[in-house]
Amino acid sequence: MNFPDSASLLQNAQENFLYDKLVFQIRKDFGLANIHIDIPDSVMPNTLIGSLREKIYFLIMERFSEYLNLLYVIDVPEREFKKIQVTDVVEVAEQVSFLVLIREMQKVWFKKKYSG
Repeated sequence: MNFPDSASLLQNAQENFLYDKLVFQIRKDFGLANIHIDIPDSVMPNTLIGSLREKIYFLIMERFSEYLNLLYVIDVPEREFKKIQVTDVVEVAEQVSFLVLIREMQKVWFKKKYSG
């Protein structure tokens, strides 16, 4: 799961028919963390990236404990989280969004591979 950015990850998800499952997984995990995220079923990849980044930015700025809980629920690896280059909150939100997408893609890929 080495992707240079969110756009290439989502393109790969579409090519492998995992995009809809990825969107579902994101909504599911946000729900498990009791955080509402408004992502329609037919969301375009660029809109998904923007919505995710905006929500994470909001959580960092306004609801930090919920942000930490979300990372726990999604199971973003701490070692990856520690690699984030802290510049400004917008950039951090972008990098965290990418980590969230990577982790959610891993979950979807593993479910497909081992579902029989």
